[in-house]
This record gives sequence, structure tokens and C-alpha cells, in this order.
Amino acid sequence: MIHHRMLALFNDFDGATNLLRELKATSIPGLDFDNVTMKSPIEHPDVEAVLGLRPVNVQKWTLFGSLFGGIVSFVLISAAQGNFFAQMKGGKPIIPIPPNLVLTYEMLILGGVFITIVGFLIGAGLPVGLKSSLYNAKISEDQIGILIKAEAHAMPQIRALFEKHRALEIQEEVVA
Repeated sequence: MIHHRMLALFNDFDGATNLLRELKATSIPGLDFDNVTMKSPIEHPDVEAVLGLRPVNVQKWTLFGSLFGGIVSFVLISAAQGNFFAQMKGGKPIIPIPPNLVLTYEMLILGGVFITIVGFLIGAGLPVGLKSSLYNAKISEDQIGILIKAEAHAMPQIRALFEKHRALEIQEEVVA
């Protein structure tokens, strides 16, 4: 199925939110409202009321990284100590748990931080191959952009809505 992306620029936040409200109220076949993104140079706290809450997956990356770092480090440390079972320990256990927990805790933190950074970069789309060619530098200066990904047959209705709400500039690209 061929999808298109369309970017429209607006001067003010009110015009952009009015468009988003109308898009949400209008059921356009081929448009999923979760594929609508607002880009702005400054923070707008009212965006969540219009767009709705979006999933944040950074916590899942942190949990996975922490568990992975803790489990793998404990297993590796214990395996290294278990290889020396033939040495005399003087009544001490072969794998001492309390000292291992200190190193496990450090690796749990390190794994959590490292995988969180990797997950953030992937979620933000910062690897070069995921970057969209549909971007305008005016969004970084003073304008608000609405980016919509939808099926090809929905684009004429979306363009009409953009023109109805007086979008300053409209760009479109085809996505495979």
C-alpha cells in the first residue's frame, strides 16, 4: 500500500490546533490520527489535549537494559569465580553473593543507561536512514508544522483541509 506524507506550515498555534480538531472530528478513510505529528520550535502544553497521549517507550528500553546488564553481569562474574573451584578458599563460598551484588548493581546501572540512550536515539529517529526528507527550516524559526502520513486516496481531502485553514506552505512526498 502506498502512503503519502504531507507537511503544512502555520503561523500560529490556534490555526494548527483548529486544523487538528477538525481532522480528529472528520473521519477520513485512509487516515489514522496516530500518524499526525505537530512540529514546533517551542513547547505547547495544550498539544496533548488535541493530539492525545502518545506512547513513550523509553521506560521499556531502560527496564530491558537494566535487567540485561544485571543478569548478564551476575552470570559472567559467577562463571569466572566458578572456574576457580579447585583453589583453596579457606571455608569461603566458591561464588560469594555479597561482593557479586555490588558489581552486579554497577553493571545494572551501566546497562540501563547505555540501552536507554540507544532506545532514545532509535525512538527519536536520529539514525540517518530514518530521517524524512519532508522538513522545512522555518519550523525551527517561528512556524508550526503539521505532518500527516496517510494513504494516497486520502490526500486530496487532507490538502483541502489544509487550504481551508490557510496553511502557508504545503509539501507532499510519496513513501513506499
